[in-house]
Amino acid sequence: MKQMEVTIMGQSYLLGCPEGGEAALGQAVSQVDKEMCAIRDSGRVKARERIAVLAALNLAYQLAEGGNTQAKPASPSPIESNLPDLAGLMRRLDEALGHDGHLI
Repeated sequence: MKQMEVTIMGQSYLLGCPEGGEAALGQAVSQVDKEMCAIRDSGRVKARERIAVLAALNLAYQLAEGGNTQAKPASPSPIESNLPDLAGLMRRLDEALGHDGHLI
């Protein structure tokens, strides 16, 4: 398995990649980076872990709603607009994770 160094939201990661999968992995990294940067740039969420969770949810939502894999920085994102109490959701996540698993 080949390794690729990628950058997401300004941080480098070394990822495993099957031979011939570089283009697909590059596209996936680009989508994740765009989504995370859009959430960060909205100014409403600061913690990298929370941004990653929201980006993952947004991308999964886009796939479930018709396979649109082109992440587009949206304000608000589909997840944010469909969740009336985003702060409440984050609070529930923190409670479920316990003290050591707090996202911020």
